[in-house]
Parts: sequence; C-alpha cells; structure tokens
Amino acid sequence: MIDEKSRAKLDELTRKSVDTLRFLAIDGIQAANSGHPGLPMGMADVAYIIWTKYLKHNPENPKWPDRDRFVLSAGHGSMLLYSLLHLTGYDLTMDDLKKFRQWGSKTPGHPESHLTGGVETTTGPLGQGFCNGTGMAIAKRFLASRFNRPGYPVVDYKIYAIVSDGDLMEGVTHEAASLAGHLGLNELIYVYDDNGITIDGSTDLAFTEDRGKRFEAYGWFVQHVNGHDHEEIINAINKAREEKERPSIIMAKTIIGYGSPNRSGKSKVHGEPLGAEEIALTRKVFNWPEETFYIPADVLSHYREAVKNGEKSEKDWQNMMKKYDSEYKDLSAQFKEWMSGTLPAGWNKDLPEFKEGTSLATRASSGKVLNVLAKKVGNILGGSADLHPSNNTYLEGFTPLKKGDFSGRNMHFGIREHGMGSIMNGMALNGGIIPYGGTFLVFSDYMRGSIRLAAIMGIQVIYVFTHDSIGLGEDGPTHQAVEHVASLRAIPGLTVIRPADGNETAQAWISAIENTGGPTALILTRQAVPSLDQSKFNSARGLHRGAYILAGSERPEIILIGTGSEIHIALEAYNKLSEEGIGARVVSMPSWELFDKQPEDYRKEIFPESVPKVAIEAGVRQGWDKYVGTKGDVISIDRFGASAPYKTIYQEYGLTCEAMVKAAKKILCK
Repeated sequence: MIDEKSRAKLDELTRKSVDTLRFLAIDGIQAANSGHPGLPMGMADVAYIIWTKYLKHNPENPKWPDRDRFVLSAGHGSMLLYSLLHLTGYDLTMDDLKKFRQWGSKTPGHPESHLTGGVETTTGPLGQGFCNGTGMAIAKRFLASRFNRPGYPVVDYKIYAIVSDGDLMEGVTHEAASLAGHLGLNELIYVYDDNGITIDGSTDLAFTEDRGKRFEAYGWFVQHVNGHDHEEIINAINKAREEKERPSIIMAKTIIGYGSPNRSGKSKVHGEPLGAEEIALTRKVFNWPEETFYIPADVLSHYREAVKNGEKSEKDWQNMMKKYDSEYKDLSAQFKEWMSGTLPAGWNKDLPEFKEGTSLATRASSGKVLNVLAKKVGNILGGSADLHPSNNTYLEGFTPLKKGDFSGRNMHFGIREHGMGSIMNGMALNGGIIPYGGTFLVFSDYMRGSIRLAAIMGIQVIYVFTHDSIGLGEDGPTHQAVEHVASLRAIPGLTVIRPADGNETAQAWISAIENTGGPTALILTRQAVPSLDQSKFNSARGLHRGAYILAGSERPEIILIGTGSEIHIALEAYNKLSEEGIGARVVSMPSWELFDKQPEDYRKEIFPESVPKVAIEAGVRQGWDKYVGTKGDVISIDRFGASAPYKTIYQEYGLTCEAMVKAAKKILCK
C-alpha cells in the first residue's frame, strides 16, 4: 500500500532518497533476520525531510554543542537512524549497516548513544526518548539564559524527535509532556508516527483517546498531517519552528510498512523481517533494483550535502564564538568549562565540617553540602519530585526554573519520579549540565527504568534518595525502603553510596561530582545520626575507596562492618567487645562499587580472608555474603517495616548493638 497521490508530487531525486531509507532498513533487517521494518518504511518521508531540510548538524563533529538534537524515541526503528547516519556522512560504514544486530557492531538492535556517533540517546524502552528530549530542552534553556547575549545566540538549537504509539501510551511520557507544556519548551518539535498499529494489532484495542486533544490540554501546539505528504509535513514543521510559547507535536498519519503489498498497515510488519518473497514484491512496487544495500550515486551526493552544510554551520558558529570570546571573555571561558566538563579550581574546598557532638540526618547534611557546592559549580542543576523540604535539595538564593525565565537553579519536577529520572538523563546527554534529583528511596522503584538507562549510557546523573530505611519511622512499610539499596546495587554501572554521617556525606557528594562516567545514588537518612570524631577515627575521605578502617585492632579477631546509619551500631558493638578484651575492627563501607574497584591488596588489607566478619544494614541481606564470607553473619531485615518511632522499630527488628555482639561472639566460639 502506498499513497500514490503524495508520491506523484515528489521529484525523482526526492523519491529515490526516501526509498533508499526504506530499502536500507529492509535489507539490514533481512540480513540480520531480526528487527522492525514497519517504522522505517512508514516514517521515511518524515525522517528524510527533517534530516535534509531542517536538522542543523555536522557529521564530522557529532558533539558540536550548538547542533540540533534528533531523538528516535521509537528505538525499535533503529535501522532508519543508522541509514540516515551512514547516508549523511557519520562514521558508520556500509559494513556497519550490514552487521545490524551482530556481535561487536555499531548498529545494535536499539540505538546506543555511547556506542554509535550521532546517536543522541539510548532508546528502546518506550517513552524514554520523548522524556530525554524534554531534559535536553530544559538544559538548552538553562544554558541559553546564562550565555546568550544580543547578537550572540551561543545556545540556539531545536530538539526533533520521532515518537510512536507506544511512546504515547507509556505513563512516563505523560509526566514529561505535562512538564514540557508547563514550561513552554518550544524547542521541542516531535513527530508522532500515528500508524494505528501495535504488536497486538490495531491501537483501538487499548488506545482510543483523542491524542491531539490530550496534548492540547498539556499546553502543546498540535498539528495533524498526512505523514507521506511532503508539503504538509514541511508546512507543519515550519509552523512548529515559528511557535514561541509551546512545544510542538505533529500528528502524522502514516502507513506502517509503507509499500509492502501484503504487510503494509498490518501488525506483522512491526517486528519481523519482510522475508525474501515480500521484499521482491516490494521492490517491484517501488521499481527498486534487486541489489541489496543499494544507494544511487545521486542520492548519496544529495545526503552528503549534510557534511558541507554542517561544516559551514559550525564554522559560522565558531567565528561568532571568537567575537563572543573577545566581548564576553569570562562568559566564554565558563561556557567552554561547562561544555568540557571541567570543574573550577577549588570547587571541593571549604565544604561544611560536622563536628563531634553534633547530630544531623544525612539528608540535612547533604543539603548543606549541596548548597556550598552549587555556589562553586555553577552548572549543578536539579530539584525534587515535590519533596524539596524533605530531600533538602533546594538551592538557597536561587529561583526556580519557570516558563519564560530559566535563570534560576531549582527544578520543580512535580510528583513525577519516572519523568524526573528520564528528564535528568536528557539534561546530562545535552552536555554542560550536572543534573541531580531527589525523592524518597522507596520511590526509586518508579524511576528504575531511567536509572538503568543512565547506567547503560554511562552518563553523570546524581540521585538524592532520602528516607533510606525503616529509620523513616511512623510512615510505615509503604514508605520504608527495605529491598531498595540491594536493588540499586544490582544495577551495573550505578555507584551507590550510603554515608554514615555528615562528613561522609560531604565526601559522597565529591565522589558523585567526580564520577563523570556514570550515575551515582546517594542514600540518605531521615533520622539524625551522630557526627564521627575526625580526630579520633580515620578520615571520612576513606569513603572514596568504598570501605575503610574506621577504628580498631590492626590484627583483629573479628571485623564489624557497617554502612549508613548502622555504622554507629557497629561502633557501639566494637566498644562492648573491646571492654571484654575481644580485638575488633570497625569498617565503614558506604559503597560496594567503589570498594570493588580498589586493588586486590587494599581489599585484602581491609577484609583479611582469615578474619571472620559481621555486617549490619537496615535492609535485606542480599549481596552481603560476598563480603562476610561463609563464616560470617549479617544483621539485616528479611521483612517489610512497620509504623512506629524509628528507635522502637530498630529494637523490634533486632538492629541493635546487642545483636551484633551476640553474632560476633557466636562466630568466635565456633
């Protein structure tokens, strides 16, 4: 099925250029015997127009700061993006296209930003790209408010995206769409592939609301077009580019699997190769050569104009920046610093110190540290999912970001945890921003998909997770995190840090700021904890090694391990055992991930294999046996919490000095 009327309007080069996209996708998916041809075939017209007529980019420099961003939120259509990247001159060869979905290729099943140049974000889990784009737009506005000056549009780009039915069904897009409309992010120009088909069949099976009216209610500029009529698409994009107050979504009615005689418009074309017979028939429909991965010479020349145009665009921008550097020297230096990820001199000096005798929740000490850091590191930007007073994430002396004014530093994400996580990913991917976001640890469940993607991409995002355990107290088991720390530790590439007091919290923030190669989760208490005496115990700077000796014998009989608020219970047990003449060592272990990166000799120094160990943590036991060994024990929690004052809960659940002493003695008596 093809739209004959729309195709008749196209000149020969345009038709061939669009059809080249279709057949590169068809051939790549067939060669892999795996993939999703429906979207690339149906959205080829839209993609061609965006990439040849609007997208400001330089294939020779995929990370040019002022490029337009293109997000394929419907990541299953990856062959469409790979074909565009190859045709327009990115470092993606024909061999790469032929190795689609194969081991070691730069063309995996879904786009991966850390793997393939020109891919702005890793997509596949539906809804994420949509929200990443929102984060990119927020970052752009923030940067523009700081660096743009009359005659110097240093930061001036759009975020284009192709989104699907699946994207719009996922709840996370509702969260981001609402916030984007609220903030008036007119940088967003999204095209919705409204093909009416999902894997199960017609979208009418489960998706019948008026999507256009929904987005109008969110405050978006909504247009409806025939997704195969180039004139309609171009007119709509032009209007979207002129829009000053609202993000735009273009509802493009398309035919999934466009041109396939027996599969177009059907669910079968969504997620499996066409097959040799159907491909042959499709080639006849388009009068396309039988040669696989065929690219007409004039088509390649046409697409490769992107290289020349991109080089000119970037050169013009660089020339402007030279003048900007002369007129706004300090601003120019800061812009370069932020975009390169360079931290200012002395950024980690003069942080708050928490003296012995004081007692403070680590969420509160985190807020104090963050406020000092934010004044020194100007591109720290973030907020909370409507929990600023509880998370202590508000930056004092700075206003919130709001529609028409992005000069502030505080984000109000609203009660949108998953949206917040995905938006922060977009902020990080944009460049120039160190994003953070806060909520209760128990609600990290709502944003797990976004956290996982941040870890896959290896991007710097900082999570401020407070109310970290049964220490939350009276709110009860619905709000008390029990399994969550273990769950987060299970994510590869995520650094989890559970500091014991204010001084460890300060070091945890330093570690998070320095961790540019991945996300960091700070796990913080609601209840007050005493500050450890830095003159009596080893320095909190040991946190950077994940675990360090806090106190005790050089040749201990038993090692007591604590993390977070439970380190103080371990210290009590140490004192009791010492009074009885038992040589003990206390190890503070705020981060398994940091510890596991240490040299083997250091790890053996901290935990000699011959010495038995007892660990304590207000959470599930899972994972601790790796460190305590078969002869050790763990004081932990194997059930959900309860509603009561936190001291009562700790006592009732056996998280006590007495329990730790008993466990140590039992081991030593064996």
